[in-house]
Amino acid sequence: MSRLTITPLSHALGAQISGVDIAQPLNVEQRDAIEQALLKHQVLFFRDQPITPEQQARFAANFGDLHIHPIYPNVPEQPEVLILDTAQTDVRDNAVWHTDVTFLPTPALGAVLSAKLLPAFGGDTLWASGIAAYEALSEPLKVLLQGLSATHDFVKSFPLERFGNTPQALEQWEATRKKNPPLSHPVIRTHPVSGRKSLFVNEGFTTRINELSDSESEAILKLLFAHATRPEFTIRWRWQTDDVAFWDNRVTQHFAVDDYRPARRVMHRATVLGDVPF
Repeated sequence: MSRLTITPLSHALGAQISGVDIAQPLNVEQRDAIEQALLKHQVLFFRDQPITPEQQARFAANFGDLHIHPIYPNVPEQPEVLILDTAQTDVRDNAVWHTDVTFLPTPALGAVLSAKLLPAFGGDTLWASGIAAYEALSEPLKVLLQGLSATHDFVKSFPLERFGNTPQALEQWEATRKKNPPLSHPVIRTHPVSGRKSLFVNEGFTTRINELSDSESEAILKLLFAHATRPEFTIRWRWQTDDVAFWDNRVTQHFAVDDYRPARRVMHRATVLGDVPF
């Protein structure tokens, strides 16, 4: 077996992985090495990995059960793989700093994103480390935030006016809204494996800090949203066709830069379910 080569890309997060073909089944050593790299670097990048939806789902399933997204279209023969195609779907909700599906009781452990069709330029994705953001907070602010909870709401990123504009879409949106009412997660999350603490609020889904007044919540969230995405906590990836990214959704946020219209961009994502944040 060829050994994985792990090349760190920034101080806060990110590493490029080579020496593995993720289209093929992983052996135990490969799987464990990728998992350990994910824990350390939070987002991993693989170049030149032309994978099918079936292979993508198989790779992602090495790390947990897969989620079927309630709104985005998916690959019919592989429903665990959703399609982000700007020719078919309004994906503006990705052009905001967000952590995937935090409207679920068990938000995603991670996600595997594959670049299928790219614009000639633009369309980069940025990731930010919630661990780095938490560790850079002042001690008094850490004390204030510890023990607080925040509401996460599906509707904030999937508003009715954009995702309920046909009878079929409206029916799907209403069913999803009923199944996913607003819920609460801790503002500071502890990673279930590494034990490291991370800031766990995001502009895509977090609506308020429950224990504070409306004005206090608004002010603190504004501060935290800005703090969490400071450049020194982030990495920016310039995609090439057949690149694959795998990130730890428990401790990161990401932002898909929407700077390439009217060009088309097609990505496939497999999402790995996680556990209840604490």
